[in-house]
Amino acid sequence: MTLEKRKEVFHKLREYLVHQKEEELFQWSILAKNHNPWFDEKSVKYALSGLIHLLEENEIEVWLKNYAVKDEVESKKVGVVMAGNIPLVGIHDLICVILSGHKLHAKLSKSDEILMKKIIEKLLEIEPKLSDKIIIKDQLKDVDAYIATGSDNTSRYFEYYFSKKPNIIRKNRTSCAILNGNEKEEDLKKLSKDIYTYYGLGCRNISKVFISENFELNSLLEVLEEEGREIILHYKYANNYDYQKSIALVNGEKFFDTGNILLLESSQIVSPISVLYYEYYKDQRDLDEKLQKHKHKLQCIVSSNSWLDNSINFGEAQSPKINDYADDVDTMKFLLSL
Repeated sequence: MTLEKRKEVFHKLREYLVHQKEEELFQWSILAKNHNPWFDEKSVKYALSGLIHLLEENEIEVWLKNYAVKDEVESKKVGVVMAGNIPLVGIHDLICVILSGHKLHAKLSKSDEILMKKIIEKLLEIEPKLSDKIIIKDQLKDVDAYIATGSDNTSRYFEYYFSKKPNIIRKNRTSCAILNGNEKEEDLKKLSKDIYTYYGLGCRNISKVFISENFELNSLLEVLEEEGREIILHYKYANNYDYQKSIALVNGEKFFDTGNILLLESSQIVSPISVLYYEYYKDQRDLDEKLQKHKHKLQCIVSSNSWLDNSINFGEAQSPKINDYADDVDTMKFLLSL
């Protein structure tokens, strides 16, 4: 398949999702939720909307101009161990492998196999010739390269088993927000979206806010209380909230409680589900030092209107573009080097 043909497949997939019938979307959502209660209808819809955003034709054209992608390549078998913390989290790797001209051997996460299989089925329906380019495997053997995403613990196993082949191995990451005291209520509402979407399960969810000393914390608490009224209705999230509140009370920790999320002052960067860490900073230098300390754990940083260098705007954390790579590792460059 030529590069144009490979791109056309994803253009058609996007068109299909844009015009997907409500009945089918609802069916997908029910199947996903029955398999994984975290993947409710709202999360599934948001993930599919994100995929539509990811596959914008002009964005893909601009993105691929940065690479020397050939029509015909010596196809390599690329084993991809996909994560499953949020719906369709492994789709970017799939897109990169297919557009690069290689063969995808995918080990799907048990948490996200329903939606990934639906998307793969649709791709094969659009272009049957992809049947030997996208293969779902229980075990990844006899492949030429690996891309694996997992926890800090599983990454050690990946590094051991995959070290003899070219590889990308991703570990746990999280994201943070910067508040300088000039934020308006609308800004904080956008930030709440970055915190609450997918129930805080994604690496692009905000788990920590760095707050300037002149910031009024009550303004954030009020917005989170209002914007999080629905999230606490999810029983798994509510269980986490109750558990974390019990732990904080037993340990005698000081915390703020909005009724749906706990705010704890902490120098740590990765907070549990239903907890948002906050930490004050004195000035820009102090902030830079704190961010540098956690650089290896940060997936993205958000600030109001992206005022901080290398940050994105509030509300956009869960809407990455096609050229936003996990862990800042250029997946396409890696694939084209094989």
